[in-house]
Amino acid sequence: MTTVFSGSDALRCGDLTPYQLRTGFEAIHRDVYVPAFATPTLQARSKAAFLWSKRRGTVAGLAASALHGSQWIADDEPIELIWRNQHAPDGVITRNERIAADEIVLIDDVPVTSPARTAFNLGRHLPRDEAVARLDALVNATDLRPADVDVLVARYPGARGIRRLRAVLQLVDSGGKSPKETSLRLLLIDAGLPRPETQILVHNGDYYPLAYLDMGWEEYMVAVEYDGDQHRKDRKQYLKDMSRLRMLELRGWIVIRVVAEDHPLDVLDRVRKALASRGFRDT
Repeated sequence: MTTVFSGSDALRCGDLTPYQLRTGFEAIHRDVYVPAFATPTLQARSKAAFLWSKRRGTVAGLAASALHGSQWIADDEPIELIWRNQHAPDGVITRNERIAADEIVLIDDVPVTSPARTAFNLGRHLPRDEAVARLDALVNATDLRPADVDVLVARYPGARGIRRLRAVLQLVDSGGKSPKETSLRLLLIDAGLPRPETQILVHNGDYYPLAYLDMGWEEYMVAVEYDGDQHRKDRKQYLKDMSRLRMLELRGWIVIRVVAEDHPLDVLDRVRKALASRGFRDT
């Protein structure tokens, strides 16, 4: 028994004795066990929540998104279940919601909301900026299209949070490769600037990629890029970035580099000045 399992099932099948169960494993939920001293992953905790529901719940929310391959989701995130039960244990959130059979897929024998239903839930339940970032990640991990979510919007027109979801879907962009990039893109949009393109291909005319820019405006050759900590802590990466920046500047690009410590107003000021220098008129 190296993973999550039902204790009563293990005893009934003779896989473990009561003594072995008591001394070698720990209960994560009632009648749901993991190996002693193990730190369960989000995947294991998702299965544990499913077993706790007596195999009746459907994994949803961020846990479902992670099971579909989305990045940037911590192992200790609460596990959401679509299941009618108001007495969830710590680390589990239950939602009493309607769900159709075509909105459920099996992942490792655990029922999980489909990518479209996962997006439908995240877009309604999370604050706008976080929802956009989470849906960007889900779109990157799957073949999900916003149009797929529109089908569920039509199916459940009275669901709570539908208005927020519609606004979120308008902002989702498959070019958002990290939550920080999504946050930066929303900052530009909310400031009234034209919606930036994402993952802009830079080439020599042959479409062989020399670089991809996080976001920007190809018409004005102004790009905005978020620099994470790895760009500053890794000397080899830093030198590579400097070489890339010189290449882009030689080709006429203005690249605004943004780090976590930058104030949003300073970022917007730099972007507006760069765009103005290329002929853009901010109305």
